[in-house]
Amino acid sequence: MNRIDESRPFIPLNIAVLTVSDTRSLEEDKSGATLAERITTAGHHLADRKIVKDDVPAIRAVVQGWIADKGVDVVITTGGTGFTGRDVTPEALEPLFEKRMDGFSEVFHRISYDKIGTSTIQSRATGGVAGATYIFALPGSTGACKDAWDGILKGQLDYRHMPCNFVEIMPRLDEHLKRGKLREA
Repeated sequence: MNRIDESRPFIPLNIAVLTVSDTRSLEEDKSGATLAERITTAGHHLADRKIVKDDVPAIRAVVQGWIADKGVDVVITTGGTGFTGRDVTPEALEPLFEKRMDGFSEVFHRISYDKIGTSTIQSRATGGVAGATYIFALPGSTGACKDAWDGILKGQLDYRHMPCNFVEIMPRLDEHLKRGKLREA
């Protein structure tokens, strides 16, 4: 059903990776490294990579900075999507979303279910759009990062992916902001 249209050009995106963890350093961050490697292997640019503690204001500050940065098209976070007291990534990110991407979570869980069964319900993976920037929150396991990238993001972040993809609608993500400015004039 999905295919790559080789007649279309590949358009590299600028993708930032944020690992949310109280225990990992950049050197020990296997999930962030997995995403960074897959991003660059696919031909995209790693715009930035950071680690922050499981703290709503800290997570939100980094992501808001990337949303405001015209050099960042996509933000992918890893970690903090579970149910423990320290897991706060969805709480940090979802209030920023102008539009939620419920289908991302649903498809992620479908892919994950095929690999880990009902354990997938222990993740609150989420996605949305804010300031014309795509944002995806993934679990902290390398397996979950691989599943999300290989099964969803690699294709959707490729302009050649058919029948449709996220890249082709990027120029229209902020139409609602532009319409508001036109109405005010």
